[in-house]
Amino acid sequence: MRVGSAFSRLLRLKGVWVRAVRFERDRVVVVVALRRRRLQCPGCSFSTRYRHDVRGAQSVWRHLDLGVWRLEIRATLRRLSCPVHGVRTEGVPFARAGSDFTRDFEALVAFLASRTDKTTIARLVRINWRTVGRIIERVCAAELDPHRLDELFEIGIDEVSWRKQHRYLTLVCDHQRRRVVWGTEGAGEKAGDEFFTELGTERSSRIRAVSMDMGPGYAKSARKHAPHATICIDSYHVVALATKALDEVRRDYWNELRSLGDQQAARRFKDARWALLKNPENLTERQSVTYRKLNRAGGEVWRAYTLKEALRAIFAAGLTLADVSVLIDRFISRATRSRLAPFIRLAQTITKHREGILAAIRLGITSLRPRARARRRARIVPITVRVTHKTVMPTKSSHASMSPAIVATIQKSLLTSRQRGDKDGRLVFDVFVSHIDTPELSTVRSCDKIADLDPFIRDVDDGGPSGRYRPAFMQCAA
Repeated sequence: MRVGSAFSRLLRLKGVWVRAVRFERDRVVVVVALRRRRLQCPGCSFSTRYRHDVRGAQSVWRHLDLGVWRLEIRATLRRLSCPVHGVRTEGVPFARAGSDFTRDFEALVAFLASRTDKTTIARLVRINWRTVGRIIERVCAAELDPHRLDELFEIGIDEVSWRKQHRYLTLVCDHQRRRVVWGTEGAGEKAGDEFFTELGTERSSRIRAVSMDMGPGYAKSARKHAPHATICIDSYHVVALATKALDEVRRDYWNELRSLGDQQAARRFKDARWALLKNPENLTERQSVTYRKLNRAGGEVWRAYTLKEALRAIFAAGLTLADVSVLIDRFISRATRSRLAPFIRLAQTITKHREGILAAIRLGITSLRPRARARRRARIVPITVRVTHKTVMPTKSSHASMSPAIVATIQKSLLTSRQRGDKDGRLVFDVFVSHIDTPELSTVRSCDKIADLDPFIRDVDDGGPSGRYRPAFMQCAA
């Protein structure tokens, strides 16, 4: 097989045939010629048989690398006189107008841009950092679906930040098709107005629900352009605020230790950050040890952690809208009486946006529920939680009288809790149960030493730690 024929099959460039191949020191040069006789304007659909002239220099395009060699495509092109764009160099089918790269090369860069950062791409494919951005712009302009903004009924609008949260990018997603359909630089009301302006009045009138964070900017824009749409507060942002409040309590306690001069204790406590902020099922072995120490120590930090986990459990899969409504009200009550300033502010924020939070649950467009459904693939194994010499677990007879939502809550928060073992071989369980008071759980047996089940209990009096305690999830049998 001739070299030209081999490279024709290897490159698979449309509309050309290989005239020559040269192997140079650091690259492979493939000279091609166009098969078509008519000249095509690169800026429009105009074509003609008549040429204006022939370019004196060859045009060069970068193609996908051939092993360690840089691969270049070269061709001698003609020029045509377009009635709209004037004298232009004819277009080629394997590259976009004005580009020095083939479509295959730009497709590779665009794919990598969806998986990694521009610096990594520049080093991998050996091009300039700014060139990566220009390739992305060309690919997006050519490949974006022009009908992507049609048939939008339930959308989500949110921003992402970069450069240490000094610059923002607003993204709009379609909840039904589960994909991003629009984006622009900036955030807030101005970015929202830009989206609805491009969407138009007719398509804006079809939107039924808009999910967003609890900031005023996007909500103001949505009410102005789509007043009939339901404003939904994504539960992801609600839990994120609780995590932020927990971190604020942790920092205050750490600063208090530093002000007291106990630098060793402050240094040890600093390592507890990720043990508190990460989900219990994602902790490493070292973080699990820190987690158990914080549990035994108790105090404000652990109370803040239990509040955060209580709020996260509210948005777990399997609970009905009525259950979530009751749980949110009880969380607001508990957080208001927690005497933790960040959680008091959180309770006020949730109270303000309560209807939007419940609307997201009712319409099922929250982002936390798909993640929870993915976790439900794990096998449910009934276990016994051992505390001192007693056992806490639901009896078989109690399942018959429980509602499906309550059973699902027990399975998720009690029966599927992850087991951990400490150095002494004693089983330790990271169990946090949603705070539900219901007579249906009156048959659940509990232990005498309720204080050992600190994550399960709450203060029912306003007198603080000296007040009377009782289980929030379980009713103690006499």
